[in-house]
Amino acid sequence: MLALASRANAQKVTVDFDPYAAFSDYKTFMWVEPVHYPEDPLMEPRIMDAINAALTNKGLQEVPDGADIGIVAHVATRRKHTLETFYDGFPGPWRWGLGWGEAITTPETYTIGTVVVDLFDTMTKQLIWRGVGSETLSEKPQKDTEKLNKTVEKMFKNFPPRNK
Repeated sequence: MLALASRANAQKVTVDFDPYAAFSDYKTFMWVEPVHYPEDPLMEPRIMDAINAALTNKGLQEVPDGADIGIVAHVATRRKHTLETFYDGFPGPWRWGLGWGEAITTPETYTIGTVVVDLFDTMTKQLIWRGVGSETLSEKPQKDTEKLNKTVEKMFKNFPPRNK
């Protein structure tokens, strides 16, 4: 059960940015290229919608061209493996090594999805911000969409960053 719990809380989000970028000057954004996710093409517009919503909620406006910020997002998945062991039938106090009870170990495979969101200054063509979010995927698209939305929300929580 602990292995299942650790996978359920596997969401990880990191953000980095150019401390010299003038984030207060950016007012518009556009997609430089659409998201490409061959494992599940139906998730592509969901990813773009989540990022669009996050930026719009921060006061930026999406435009078809000539924007201040250009967006490129990449998606990747990887399979991870773990062993899960369940113990059964230990009588009385813990009597390890006395042959009572049974241990059943089964291999488990799960998928980690990672989305990388890069924001570029369209005038200088320089990377100004990067967010990376990883999450354990499920077999249910609705659940994965909810996880995606939470990941993107967490990614853009402190956007625009405060320059020092």
